[in-house]
Amino acid sequence: MEPLEIRKYPDSILRKIAFEVKEITGQEVRLFEEMLFTMRHFAGIGLAAPQIGISRKLIVADIGNGAVMLANPKILKAKGAGKMEEGCLSIPGIGVVIDRAEEIIVTGLNEKGKVIELKAQGFLARVLQHEIDHLDGKLIIDYLNLLEKFRLRLQTRRRNREYANL
Repeated sequence: MEPLEIRKYPDSILRKIAFEVKEITGQEVRLFEEMLFTMRHFAGIGLAAPQIGISRKLIVADIGNGAVMLANPKILKAKGAGKMEEGCLSIPGIGVVIDRAEEIIVTGLNEKGKVIELKAQGFLARVLQHEIDHLDGKLIIDYLNLLEKFRLRLQTRRRNREYANL
């Protein structure tokens, strides 16, 4: 299996709201497997289908305790709060400190097509929230304030000029 291409910001698919998945078929199961392979290949811990150019509500995550694969994930409950720096395979080299819920309950379809509820805490809760953001067209840079966004633009322009001179 070859890893899929990770779409990078500012690719427009990253800003679109993904489409609901009607049911889990063999195609979705294969896509979950390809997403997990791609995520692990690029040393990620979470991946959403829009990041590989597919506008469907599918996410995968693995923080070392086994893979989570969900279609149409929705957060039912969230509590607590904590700040942590996050990165993203679609925006390499950028870290953003984001305040997220410490504990969530998520519902969605698993890889077998069953509706499940998953209680996640700590790091897994953060990863799931990050991936669900992708399904709504939201990126980590959207959490930056205006000054931070301006600095990021300057940093990105400088980096692009340096690459152009190689």
